[in-house]
Amino acid sequence: MSPSKDFLPPALTKIVQRFKRAKEPKQRYEQLIWYGQRLQQFPEEQKIPGNKVPGCISQVYITAFLESGKVIYMGDSDSQLTKGLVGLLIEGLQGLSPDEIIQLTPDFIQEIGLNVSLTPSRANGFYNIFKTMQNKVLTCGLENLPFQ
Repeated sequence: MSPSKDFLPPALTKIVQRFKRAKEPKQRYEQLIWYGQRLQQFPEEQKIPGNKVPGCISQVYITAFLESGKVIYMGDSDSQLTKGLVGLLIEGLQGLSPDEIIQLTPDFIQEIGLNVSLTPSRANGFYNIFKTMQNKVLTCGLENLPFQ
């Protein structure tokens, strides 16, 4: 299947299915915290302005690099729930090609049901994290990207 705006990669599909099984907002929050706990330790020296996600109330940092043509992310936040959003997105996007990431839309948040569980500022933060992750693809190893 070629990437399109309706395409969800397998890892993101699995996340959507996991969240659909969580019927209560509390269960979705517990899922988010779980994703945050799964994140690798983020290097303190990477907590620099160039890695900071703009437009988030929490302190959120994202890095990305290419390895064998696939995007590898790392991220962190000082808020447990926001860290969970970072973890969810990293797990869902990790190892995809730059093209696949660029062509994704954040519409899957409706399928997950988080759009109704999150406060407006956290929903906006989710969108900002997602867009930052896409923008990082454009700046990590440009010479290796197939669409350049």
